Amino acid sequence: MRPLLLLVDLQNDFLAAPGLEPAVAEIVGGASRLLSGARARGLPIVHVITAIDASGDDRMPHWKALGRWRCVRGTPGHSAPPDLAPRDGEAVVEKKFFSAFGAPALDRALGAAGADTLVLAGVHLHGCVRATALDAYQRGFAVWVAEDAVGSDDPLHAAVTRRYLEGRAARFAAVEAILNAIDGGASPVAASVLPAAVVAGASVPAPAESWPVHRSPRDGRILFAIPAADADAVDGAARAAAAARPAWERVRPPDRRLPLERLAKCLESASSSLARQMAVDVGKPVAEAEAEVRRAAELLRSAPAPPAAEARWQRRGAETFWRRVPLGVVAIVSPWNNPVGIPLGKIGPALSLGNAVVWKPAPAASRIALEILAAASSAGIPEGLVNVVCGGGGTARALMESEHVDAVSLSGSSAAGWAAQEICARRRIPLQAELGGNNAAIVWEGADVAASAAAVARGAFGFAGQRCTANRRAVVQDRIFDRFAEALAAATAALRWGDPLDPATDVGPLLSVAARDRVAAAVARAEGETERIVTPHAGLPPDAAGAYLPPTIVVGPGPASEIVQTETFGPVLVLQRARDFDEALELAGGVRQGLVAALFGGREHAARFLERTRAGVLKRDRTTAGADASAPFGGWKFSGLGPPERGPGDVEFYTRIQALYGDPTPEGA
Repeated sequence: MRPLLLLVDLQNDFLAAPGLEPAVAEIVGGASRLLSGARARGLPIVHVITAIDASGDDRMPHWKALGRWRCVRGTPGHSAPPDLAPRDGEAVVEKKFFSAFGAPALDRALGAAGADTLVLAGVHLHGCVRATALDAYQRGFAVWVAEDAVGSDDPLHAAVTRRYLEGRAARFAAVEAILNAIDGGASPVAASVLPAAVVAGASVPAPAESWPVHRSPRDGRILFAIPAADADAVDGAARAAAAARPAWERVRPPDRRLPLERLAKCLESASSSLARQMAVDVGKPVAEAEAEVRRAAELLRSAPAPPAAEARWQRRGAETFWRRVPLGVVAIVSPWNNPVGIPLGKIGPALSLGNAVVWKPAPAASRIALEILAAASSAGIPEGLVNVVCGGGGTARALMESEHVDAVSLSGSSAAGWAAQEICARRRIPLQAELGGNNAAIVWEGADVAASAAAVARGAFGFAGQRCTANRRAVVQDRIFDRFAEALAAATAALRWGDPLDPATDVGPLLSVAARDRVAAAVARAEGETERIVTPHAGLPPDAAGAYLPPTIVVGPGPASEIVQTETFGPVLVLQRARDFDEALELAGGVRQGLVAALFGGREHAARFLERTRAGVLKRDRTTAGADASAPFGGWKFSGLGPPERGPGDVEFYTRIQALYGDPTPEGA
């Protein structure tokens, strides 16, 4: 491999595009890590930029039609952010249109470097990066795209682009994986290598090559290698589920619940060991982890059976009838932060309503998933009815693409949601997706300030803020703002910060050092846009060796600032002032997500809060964090797609309605 780094359009005007995903800071951060790694390895580097002359007006025709001026020489928008600015000796190539190869100087630079592999980063993935990748492929280059150093202001189009390029012209990987490949692919020796899949009770071994490793958040030690099920293993899992499903559908609905009850009891008896494993593998404090296991058992017990009125044909006319039938095979894609509760909250209703399941857990939760699968087998869930495939985003996409999969239920990031939406829309199969939250609590006159502050602090910082329902923002009436801020700092300081294996711990580490650094960088960028930043815990927890970041309160940033608009998914709470309740509602709802919203106090405004808040879950005098096992749970706006989980949403999603014209009575009955 003779690699060359090609940075495409990483200029301020393009990075300021509305709706850019991921957020500009994440793109710049990923590209900066890639650029630093390339420089440290002495790789040739080419910066490709768009350059427009104002006097000659050499803009692209569609820019002229739209009246759009970008990347004009001599303007700040033409430049790159400081972290990505070219250095002496690094080539700079100017272009006018989409592909970097539209500039003849690029071919000359590549020839001089003797490169055979191009590593691409930049914006926009669906436009200039895509065009450059295809032209590079046409010229015979191997093409790598740094998936965490590219972005787009049209994320659905970007998801289509990724699928298109991966099947033809490019390989996508994280910055660290690309740098590792450049170094020869060596990786630390893991404590163990998990099977890539468990299909119909049999393990599919991981290939002999090195896989990325997962380190414990609490102390950084290597736990296991993360395998990835290949296309054959994914197809085998889906086929096994499809083969097992018909017999399961014929089981009486009450009898389908029996193994779920046995699994619930098995979880309860193993709650301590499972909680410990969660603390080690994902950094969840053991007290909270044990509560999650108990909640998972409750979710299994509350899984719905088909209502009596829907378990058989129902008459709707003189000769017409209807019924509900299972979807078939459901792909379940679950995150690492609730590695027991979220997947079992999906698997329970899927099985109870007559479906089969192929489950793809997040890489960090792979070991926990295999433990749960073993418990499911011992509980008597029939062989092949629930299969596990391990891996990252590529495995999830392969599973959703499988012709044997009839529906997808996913909890994950916005990027995962776009990929699932594109695949399911193209295949025309149902999708249920929970995609995170940027949740606000309004704190108003009439609230118990101390109690409200304590609830918000625990909701914001418990498990280091790593849950979709975490209290990310508090919108506080100006009149009580200072009192609340003081009480919040005191309540935060009272939370125990430290080792997740300690039963007294409230706030543990983040999932990884990379996650810690990402959140810390977001806080650092917010410093110039806020009144102040408060960290009630000084230093690090005693004997801390993992990915720890202190609970942080960001006071008074503007409503358009990154720290307000972006879900940090870490121990960060933003405090916003509101002069009146209309402004409070505007600030609380002024983000793209709409998962949970809360109101403390403000009884005279409660009706307006309930009427105007666009979120799937509303709370009164409670933090946004947490959810009842029996209540519907799903997000609005950018936080979700499809029916909510639990309650009536389960029957709505995991079954579909079928109509019959004629007599439903079996012949001879």
